Amino acid sequence: MTSKPAVSPSAGLAVAVAAVSAGAILVRLSDAPSSVAAFYRVLFTTLPLASVAAWRYRGEFARIRSRDLAFAALSGVALAVHFAAWFESLRWTSVAASVTLVQAQPVFVALGAWLLLRERVTRRMGAGIAVAVVGMVSMSLGDLLAGVAVGPRPLYGNALALSGAVAAAGYVLAGRSLRQRISLIPYVTVVYGVCVVVLLAFVLATGRPLTGYPPREWLLFAGLAAGPGLLGHTVLNWALAHLESSVVSVSLLGEPVGATLLAFVLLSEAPTPATVSGGCVVLLGIYVTAAADRK
Repeated sequence: MTSKPAVSPSAGLAVAVAAVSAGAILVRLSDAPSSVAAFYRVLFTTLPLASVAAWRYRGEFARIRSRDLAFAALSGVALAVHFAAWFESLRWTSVAASVTLVQAQPVFVALGAWLLLRERVTRRMGAGIAVAVVGMVSMSLGDLLAGVAVGPRPLYGNALALSGAVAAAGYVLAGRSLRQRISLIPYVTVVYGVCVVVLLAFVLATGRPLTGYPPREWLLFAGLAAGPGLLGHTVLNWALAHLESSVVSVSLLGEPVGATLLAFVLLSEAPTPATVSGGCVVLLGIYVTAAADRK
C-alpha cells in the first residue's frame, strides 16, 4: 500500500497542471526557432534524469531487451515529432486552439489502438471521438468562415497541432506495454535521449543555430524544462501513485483552459467565439473518449 505522502497529491496535481499550462506561453515568448526551443526543452529535461538513472538504475539498462529498446526508441521518435510540430504550431495559430487540439491525444490513442492493435472501440468511445472531431472542425473552420482569426496562418497552425496530437498518441501506443517491464526513470531516459538526438538532427538539417542566443532565451529554455518538463510531467507521474488515474486525466483537461487564460493575461490574446465553442466541444469529446477507454 502506498504510504501517505508529505505533500497533498491534490495540491501537487494543481501545481503540475499550472506548470504544463505555462508551456505554450514560454514557447510564444521565445524568439528562437521553434525546433531549437523544443531541442533544449527536452535536453535540459533529460540531463538531470539521465544523471539519476546512471546513479541509481545503472543495472536496469543492461536488462532491457532489444525488442523493448526498439519500441522505446520508436516512442522517442514520435515524441520528437510531437514537440517539433506543436512548438511550430504556436507560431501560426492561437494558444487556445493549439493547446486544445494537441490535447486531443486520447482520441488518436483510441483510434490507433483500434487500427493497429485491434482493440475494441465501444459505442461510448466512438461517440466521444465523433464529438471531438466535430469540435476540431468547428475550431478550424469557424474562424475562417466568420472572417476572424488569431494567428498568421491558423489553419496551418491547427494542422500542426493535430499532427502533434497524432505523434503524442504514437508515443503513448509505442510505450504502452513497456512501462509494465521497465522502471519509469530508465524508460524516460531512453525515450528522451532518442528524442533529443532526433530533434538535434532536425535542427542541424534545417540549418538552425544552436548557440548565439541572448540570456533571455536560455532562461526560457530552462523554464520550459523546469516548468512543463520536470515540475509538470514529473509531478503528474508522482500524483498517479497517489490518485486515481481518472482524476489525473480529467485534471489535464485544465491545461487548455489555463493556457488560454495565461495567453489572455500575458499576451493579450483573446480567443475567438469559434475557438471557445469548438474547444469546449473538443474537451467534451476527449473526456468521453478517455473515460470510456479507462472503463
